[in-house]
Amino acid sequence: MGCDMGDGRLLCGACRDGNAAAPARRRLTQQRAQILKLATNHSLPVVSIYKDFAEAGGLLAYGSNLPAAYRRAAYYADRILKGAKPSDLPVEVPTQFDLVVNLKTAKALGLTVPPSVLLSANHVIE
Repeated sequence: MGCDMGDGRLLCGACRDGNAAAPARRRLTQQRAQILKLATNHSLPVVSIYKDFAEAGGLLAYGSNLPAAYRRAAYYADRILKGAKPSDLPVEVPTQFDLVVNLKTAKALGLTVPPSVLLSANHVIE
């Protein structure tokens, strides 16, 4: 399935083999409604790292838990403001992740989500 270079230009960079992945750049989430509308028009499942995509009609979202990441950032800012040298602080990677599955979208696309994925999900939209 090819991408339309007119209205579908937004999806073209992410469209591969009949699948679409929402752009990871946060500023592009401002175009979430347009991305999801185009994906729906082309019967493409959209996967994102931001749960708001799945909540707005994307198939699923899997990414780090942003509130937890912000709390860790606040911890680092606190340490630095109290005099710690940033170069002395360890690098951390996210330890909490969210999986959101939109069953309504899966059904509309004719997809079956395996029970193991549903059991792993933090949130299932029915």
